[in-house]
Amino acid sequence: ETNPSIDVSFSDALTGTRQIQMLGLKSPYLQIMQENIPSIRGAAQAFGLTFTPGTWVESIQITKGAGSVVNGFESISGQINAELVKPFSDNKFFLNAYSSLNGRLELNTHFNQRVSDKWQTGLYIHGNYRGERFDKNNDNFLDAPLANQINVMNRWQYTDAQNGWVSFLNVRFLNDEKQTGEINFNPETDKGTTNAWGSEIDTKRFETSAKIGYVFPELPYQSFGLQLAYSNHQQDSYFGLNVYDIKHESLYSNLLFNSIIGDTRNKFKTGINFTYDKFDELVNTTNYNRKENSIGAFFEYAFDNLEDFSLTAGIRVDTHNLLGTFITPRVHVRYVPWEKGVFRASAGRGKRSANIFAENQQLFASSRQINIDENDGNIYGLNAEVAWNYGVSYLQKFNLFNKKGDITFDFYRTDFSNQVVVDWENPQEISFYDLNGKSIADSFQVEVNYELAKNLNLRTAYKYFDISTDYKSGNLQKPIQPNNRFFANISYETEVKDNNSQWKFDVTFNNIGKQRLPNTTSNPSQYRLPEYSERYSLLNSQITRVFSNKFEVYLGGENLTNVQQNNPILASDNPFGANFDTTIVYSPIFGRAVYAGLRFKIK
Repeated sequence: ETNPSIDVSFSDALTGTRQIQMLGLKSPYLQIMQENIPSIRGAAQAFGLTFTPGTWVESIQITKGAGSVVNGFESISGQINAELVKPFSDNKFFLNAYSSLNGRLELNTHFNQRVSDKWQTGLYIHGNYRGERFDKNNDNFLDAPLANQINVMNRWQYTDAQNGWVSFLNVRFLNDEKQTGEINFNPETDKGTTNAWGSEIDTKRFETSAKIGYVFPELPYQSFGLQLAYSNHQQDSYFGLNVYDIKHESLYSNLLFNSIIGDTRNKFKTGINFTYDKFDELVNTTNYNRKENSIGAFFEYAFDNLEDFSLTAGIRVDTHNLLGTFITPRVHVRYVPWEKGVFRASAGRGKRSANIFAENQQLFASSRQINIDENDGNIYGLNAEVAWNYGVSYLQKFNLFNKKGDITFDFYRTDFSNQVVVDWENPQEISFYDLNGKSIADSFQVEVNYELAKNLNLRTAYKYFDISTDYKSGNLQKPIQPNNRFFANISYETEVKDNNSQWKFDVTFNNIGKQRLPNTTSNPSQYRLPEYSERYSLLNSQITRVFSNKFEVYLGGENLTNVQQNNPILASDNPFGANFDTTIVYSPIFGRAVYAGLRFKIK
């Protein structure tokens, strides 16, 4: 949330789940990876971000637009890669305890142990719990779900630097349970009845992965790597009288080779990867089952003259049992025209299967009828989504009042050749159909970073989005998507004292412009919404007091301006009626949330 390239929004009025967007497109169009292995996809798309505890993350790399062909063909608007903490470099012991006034309690512990000179292991345990019932807007529905999660990962690292070997082995299990709905809903007596409206979402996930890398000791520019991953994801859920269960088994493998052509200015990566996905879905009484498998080969060339120009060009060819055989080209260029100026450009193609139910689970928490306009496609009768992404950016560094800063302008366009259109414009139904016409997402951003004073940094950004799609009812702007956003972040750290004590301050401001709301004119007057929402502002802040290199505490607040959406649930007074809808959410529901926590570590 402190990165201006990422937008965070709310998916519905019940689960409290937030979704991220890049270039105005939601997360399914992003390829989200952990340690360069695709992770949040398929069944994990809706809640997957909540399955990686923040303390497990060491760093995050963000790529706008067309990403690398090495990681597959699915990315369209960008790539996000999270590197997890490493047993060799993480603290021997780490504890993070957290409590929020919105009822969430959280505990994170890391245990790392050296087994031998070359082997290190880590055990990472996360738990969170919310047992309090909140209904601040008095609509008789929980503002935040009752929830509990246990998340355990065992990680092994092998390092033999002298001989060029490094490898990781991860095993992980997660159990996540949520209950939401009316305040007085009791699953034991009310599930499957009209006594009270309620929902439960129970998820069990097992995953394991291995990475093996070898660097030739006498040729440090040459290496090979093998990535293997398996996951089993099972979600059992119901939303009122709607049932949605999904089981997703996934297998991923990638074999890579890196070397040079002539000298180190010319590098290349090449390899083969294989993916397998098995989906079993139950939507009320209808089963949707399918198997997807693909094998692909890629080659990526990188040139860097070590002065003012670099180029990365990649191409991959994949054969997919449902999508056929296709080519994915991508190219990135970087040029330094003069001192402190950098010009970048990128272009590339992406292709993906739309998991229409897993990616739009909020639809089940409504009275909308589901319509799929089949078009002889192989996935729900629909065809694959295909898009081209083009982008240019320019960065200029500067000195002002003897302080450093930089300004960046960028523009990206995503042009869909085909898209599975999610049509919410009839309040009594939701329709899925293949695009017939144009669907374009334009994103413009200007970002300024400036050092106001020593250790006091300012980051600001303005973003403009123009995202339109040809619906059956005509060309419309994307609903629940602001055209304008303004972002500002100020951070300050005091100097570290002899006892390693320090203060850290952070404030983030977001101004979100008006958003077009889905059409509700055919609803009874009391259940109609205006054509546009009002703009609003959010303020988040955190203060950290570091007492030593072992102990620190923090205090923070989210939505300090206490913004709350009025009437986030349509027809909350009649949840089993024809107008019930929890999906039109454009601002926070809970209001102000203050939290506090502590961190303790042993090096």
